Amino acid sequence: MKLKAFLLSSLVAAPLAFANAEITTQDTYARATPPTAVTSAVFGNIHNSGDRARNIVSVSVDAAGKSELHDVIMDGEMMKMRHVDTFVIPANGKLPLKPGGHHIMMFDLKHPLKEGQTLNVTLTFANGEKYQFQAPVKKVMAGMSMNHNMDHGKEMDHGKMDMQH
Repeated sequence: MKLKAFLLSSLVAAPLAFANAEITTQDTYARATPPTAVTSAVFGNIHNSGDRARNIVSVSVDAAGKSELHDVIMDGEMMKMRHVDTFVIPANGKLPLKPGGHHIMMFDLKHPLKEGQTLNVTLTFANGEKYQFQAPVKKVMAGMSMNHNMDHGKEMDHGKMDMQH
């Protein structure tokens, strides 16, 4: 009887394990922060080797009190960062997470992010499945196109940005 229960539970769990194997990450990292910063972001690539698109509906990061899916759009001459409900990873494709585009935004950091640390990131998909990966913390060049450590709503020195949530 125990063997039957084990086999049955293995069959039920097998599709989820297979589906999870279709998702991989590459070149992920979180931006290091100065001591007083309360926000940062995670970047990299999320790959989907499956034959159907996958929808990420939420994210959590162990070093942040709150994490959100964000993208950046142009509204006239103003770049606007906004919270979105879903990231879609195309079938047999990838979703790049990069400054000035889709990214994982972290708020209420529990501590400054220092180079050499590693963050645990959990993606939740529309079907309830979760995928976890680690993102090393890295220093990035000061000339990057976005500064996630700025106060929301302030203008940037090299352009305008309106942060919406």
